[in-house]
Amino acid sequence: MKAVIQRVQDASVSVEGTITGQIDHGLLVYLGIGHDDTEAQLTWLCEKIVKLRVFTDEQGKMNKSLSDVQGSILVVSQFTLLANLRKGNRPSYNDAAPPQKAEALYEQSLKLFAQLGFPVSSGEFGAHMKVSYTNDGPVTLLLEAD
Repeated sequence: MKAVIQRVQDASVSVEGTITGQIDHGLLVYLGIGHDDTEAQLTWLCEKIVKLRVFTDEQGKMNKSLSDVQGSILVVSQFTLLANLRKGNRPSYNDAAPPQKAEALYEQSLKLFAQLGFPVSSGEFGAHMKVSYTNDGPVTLLLEAD
C-alpha cells in the first residue's frame, strides 16, 4: 500500500466536469492498494497520515498536524502508484489489487479518516478523474505500509 501525500491550500477532483470532492486546506492523498494489502495496513496508514506534522508553526517549522490546523483530507484512488517500471517502457500493474479488493479498502479509508475526526472528500473509484490543487510548500511525501 502506497500513499502520496501533498500538503495543499486547496484541492478538488472532478469526473466528467462534475466536482466529486473538494477541500480547502489540508492533505491530498493519492492511495494505491496492492493485492497483498490488508485492513491492518490501511488502519496504520490512515492513523499515520493524520498524525504527520507537516504544517508550519509560528516559527515556520513543520510542527503541526492536520488536527492542529483543522484541515481536511481529499482521497483519490490511484492504482498507478503500484506500477512496476523496471522492464520495458510500458508500466506493469501486476502488483495492484484487483478492483473489487481495492475499492473495498479505498472506501474503508474514507470511513477511517472520518472516524478519526476529519472532514474527508473523495474522488470516484475507477473513474477518469481530473485533480486540481495548490501544493503548499511544496510538500509532497511518500508513505508505504509494510
